[in-house]
Amino acid sequence: MDIISNFKEKARGKNLSVVLPEGRDERIIQAARRLKDEDIAQPIVLGKPAQIEAAIEISRAQGLEIHLDGIKTINPKQSDKLDAYAEKYSRQREGISPAVARHIVVKPLFFAGMMVACGDADTAVGGVASATTILIQAGVLTVGLIPGIKTPSSFFLMVIPNLLGEKDKSFIYADCAVNIDPTAEQLADIALASAVSARRILGQEPRVALLSFSTKGSASGPSVDKIREALKIARSRQPGLAIDGEFQADTAIVPRVAAKKVKDESTVAGKANVIIFPDLNSGNIAYKLTQYMANAQAIGPFLQGFAKPITDLSRGATVDDIIATVILTLGQLLENTNEVSSE
Repeated sequence: MDIISNFKEKARGKNLSVVLPEGRDERIIQAARRLKDEDIAQPIVLGKPAQIEAAIEISRAQGLEIHLDGIKTINPKQSDKLDAYAEKYSRQREGISPAVARHIVVKPLFFAGMMVACGDADTAVGGVASATTILIQAGVLTVGLIPGIKTPSSFFLMVIPNLLGEKDKSFIYADCAVNIDPTAEQLADIALASAVSARRILGQEPRVALLSFSTKGSASGPSVDKIREALKIARSRQPGLAIDGEFQADTAIVPRVAAKKVKDESTVAGKANVIIFPDLNSGNIAYKLTQYMANAQAIGPFLQGFAKPITDLSRGATVDDIIATVILTLGQLLENTNEVSSE
């Protein structure tokens, strides 16, 4: 059973709720119907009634008999929770009055974040009609970040059909979508957040490899120095985490190469399941090459580092993509994990 099917079965019947803030998009309406009908989640759709009805009509024009019977819909402007959310938001943000907070939290992405923050929804999934930067901003200002993490980031779940004789080998790749040129401190945040994601998604203890064009001093330069500093920071914050570097890619995942190139004992070399790239260039290029040249599944990007799971969607996402993303986001709630601790 693959990871999505496994989490789908775990989620079924658990009555976990997902708020979908973009009810004006017909894909969200169609996904909500399937999530409800298949008992995967209790969807909560945000939007003005006229917008939701228009999305339903577009679905019907596509030949789908869509309705929202049994699905909760909320117009944030008319919600009886709006004032309470605004009051809570203003208390958390110095210098923002409840009146100003009300103008902020009435926006669908912020309203969805406040629902999750206040326990009125288990998670939020959005992005089909919104910029990633806005969704991240809403998440930071409502749900907040894991204690000890200051940098929101992203990861892809990569499932490779055959790697060195092992079928359906899964990896966490990060960061492939958000941070362009992270500092050493930010790379450490990305690595620690990715370790949490690995526990949640893979159900495995993370073995985190910080990648470079150098392996343990085989080359030098500012970018290599940054990787070494990131490793030092991450180890100081999580001494028990299996994290190592700097590694070339083959050293991280191929045991025979690791045996030749790494002379010191390493719990990661040749056995990594979490791959941390030095910048967005390398991360984005690598996941797409892996996807097409290895015929791998590339599922994501998922946001990480948040106190509660929230997820971004590509604006080109299909209904199946939305459902798969919701399933994996809910899956993160079903795993017992050790979160990152404060410095």
